[in-house]
Amino acid sequence: MRAVLIVNPNATSTTAAGRDLLAHALESRVDLTVVHTDHRGHAIEIASDATRDGIDVVIVHGGDGTVNEVVNGILGECGPNRAVPDPNAPAVGVVPGGSANVFARALGISPDPVDATNQLIDLLSARRSGAAWRRIGLMDCGERWAVFTAGMGVDGDVVAAVEEQRARGRKVTASRYIRVAVREMLASARREPGLTLRTPGSTPVSGVHFAFVSNSSPWTYANTRPVWTNPATTFETGLGVFAITSMNVWANLALVRRMLSSKPNIEAKHLIREDDLSWITVTADAPAACQIDGDFVGPRETMTFTSVPDALAVVAPTAKSL
Repeated sequence: MRAVLIVNPNATSTTAAGRDLLAHALESRVDLTVVHTDHRGHAIEIASDATRDGIDVVIVHGGDGTVNEVVNGILGECGPNRAVPDPNAPAVGVVPGGSANVFARALGISPDPVDATNQLIDLLSARRSGAAWRRIGLMDCGERWAVFTAGMGVDGDVVAAVEEQRARGRKVTASRYIRVAVREMLASARREPGLTLRTPGSTPVSGVHFAFVSNSSPWTYANTRPVWTNPATTFETGLGVFAITSMNVWANLALVRRMLSSKPNIEAKHLIREDDLSWITVTADAPAACQIDGDFVGPRETMTFTSVPDALAVVAPTAKSL
């Protein structure tokens, strides 16, 4: 089995010792090539080359942004001209190295790099014994593939503000992210809602302040605590949408409590929430901030998110075992 290990040395929780341990553990199981990223978009280039070379597995040691780049490198063009997912494309394995690691945790991968390495070794051994790769659905965002989330409105504003702070050399922690989110939410409350939401078989809903689109659950994590928007949305279902039509502080504080509950029952009069959708379109009266997998992609006037079943093979526990 041929594998490429893509390491982001600048990821939040990666260490030189951890990277060496991972590479050493893999070298005895697979024919391994190790490549370190050194610029934004580099993982796309590496994964694209690995796909052309017929590599069996691409393993990512980094955060959600690096995972997103790898998936886009493997699958290539999305949107109306995308090809049918290639069943022979490399599978993706993840050893978390970022701050949130939402994708890996949603797949059932331990957030601890050592434990995740042991999981990876066991799963690769099972594959050598004849087990099939797990396949998951992804989100086609028209310009880029998403693996777990996208959003327009204040969600994009928060990601843009966090990226700005990271560019200034500030470490991104859960507490910093929450502070930024509160600030952007309060700023958004003073603006008129400018988004319109369209979903299959439903009347368009205008007056939306922001919309989260999910491909899995939970939506994110506050340290170890899951934050839920669409608990029924998984990698094996269609997409979930969570959209707000009011920025009333008290109503949204009550909603946040539900999102943080261990048994989430997420309902509110000002909330539009649907699951298992084949597509979702969000349009904006004026360009609105957009994020894909926690990466700010800029202002957009319209975005369509499409569910693509069985798009990617992953080195992960089966959905039934989680």
